[in-house]
Amino acid sequence: MAVQKSKKSRSKRNSRRSNNYSLFIPVLYFNKKNKEYSLYHNISKKGFYKNKKYKI
Repeated sequence: MAVQKSKKSRSKRNSRRSNNYSLFIPVLYFNKKNKEYSLYHNISKKGFYKNKKYKI
């Protein structure tokens, strides 16, 4: 099993992890009830989340 010689720094670790998220394309879904597009797990522009109205 390979063992590293020394501990990797936080900046090296974080820069390696950040490269994966640069290709992320946000996925939109169309809510038929509100007739608008929005991101998953986010409140919509009209204030709806999981088909419930919330104050913005």
